[in-house]
Amino acid sequence: MPGMKMPGNFFLVGLMGAGKTTVGRALAKAAGKTFHDSDHEIEARTGARIPTIFEMEGEAGFRQREAEAIAELTQLKNIVLATGGGAVLNPVNRAHLRRNGYVIYLCATPEELYQRTCHDKNRPLLQTADPKARLAELYAIRDPLYREVADLVMDTSQQSVNSLLQLLLKELERKS
Repeated sequence: MPGMKMPGNFFLVGLMGAGKTTVGRALAKAAGKTFHDSDHEIEARTGARIPTIFEMEGEAGFRQREAEAIAELTQLKNIVLATGGGAVLNPVNRAHLRRNGYVIYLCATPEELYQRTCHDKNRPLLQTADPKARLAELYAIRDPLYREVADLVMDTSQQSVNSLLQLLLKELERKS
């Protein structure tokens, strides 16, 4: 299956720690597409890390930059795009994703996400007294939005990237 050409764009959505960037890179390689990450794009454009943007401009300033990046990135062809976890909060972002590609929701339980993110200081929304509770809160708000926009839901809990990639490729092949 590696190197196979699949038509269209694939957009990955899900909470922080779900595996969007890691799975996205592997999927892009396997499907013969170019990989993009909206958070990395924002950092490249601003010359600042995401936590610094949050600190300087607040979440609203970051979300505006994110909307601009997603509007542009979703116009590209033959890509895999890993979106930021909060990208789905904006209805315009959801519309861009739905209209311009096949949306894959990588989901995992808040507990699993906490295990993956608990040592990562580059996640501004988790810099709280109780990051586990914050993840559960974000999950409750965002899970319905991820499901609304998704063409496919993949559970990333308890799976290696390789086994998840193989399942994902089989599913995508079935749909094409």
